[in-house]
Amino acid sequence: MSNPVFLTTPQNRTIAYHKTPARVAGQGPGLVFLGGFRSDMAGTKALHLQDWAQRQGCGFLRFDYSGHGASSGDFLEGAIGDWFEDALAAITTLTTGPQILIGSSMGGWISLLLARAIPDRIAGLIGIAAAPDFTEDSMWAGFTDTQRAELAGGQVALPSEYDDCPYIITKRLIEEGRSRLVLREPLNLPFPVRLLQGTDDVDVPPALALRLLAHATSQDMRLTLVKGVDHRFSTPACLDLMTATCAELLSVVAQNA
Repeated sequence: MSNPVFLTTPQNRTIAYHKTPARVAGQGPGLVFLGGFRSDMAGTKALHLQDWAQRQGCGFLRFDYSGHGASSGDFLEGAIGDWFEDALAAITTLTTGPQILIGSSMGGWISLLLARAIPDRIAGLIGIAAAPDFTEDSMWAGFTDTQRAELAGGQVALPSEYDDCPYIITKRLIEEGRSRLVLREPLNLPFPVRLLQGTDDVDVPPALALRLLAHATSQDMRLTLVKGVDHRFSTPACLDLMTATCAELLSVVAQNA
């Protein structure tokens, strides 16, 4: 695998990225993958999508938020707004023309913030177990009184289902996230949207996907539930569904052009 290239954001953060150019300049929208909380751009979904995009001749961008992967910064100092700013800088600096955003988990929330900030640059959106407002509705709402008291001191440790290291949740992550919520006010998505969701996802339950579907305003928004799939959404069948969804949106965008 080639080494990443680096971008310095307006906030002076250094963001690592990999960019695959389109086979033909200006050929349809590009694809941008936005990873999840504590994830990086070297994950199964990002690499599978990049490989598919390259075979199709589509432009593709994947990157690490600050404090993630090969980018600069301390993860514990970051918050949703910082990672949104990183994504905004990556898209506005490294891509041209319309893009299809593919947001996994937290990346789904970041994608919705981008949709609100630069709707004219977005041709479509794919959410993979999208997790809007999770700092408030999942983390804060699920804390016990003891955990909330601990958080008031700066941070709280939560057990992780996926590894032995606990999640460290900071007070800033929760408080800053409250200024980035997208499910409390109108959310207009003026482009095709596809939500992919596993029914066995305990981190981001299907109820959240249904809530987002009901809340957002869009003339072409669909939710696909995949029975028996958890939050990883990385089985061969799920990966194939992601690329099929990308192909569908590319076709829809081309028809609407």
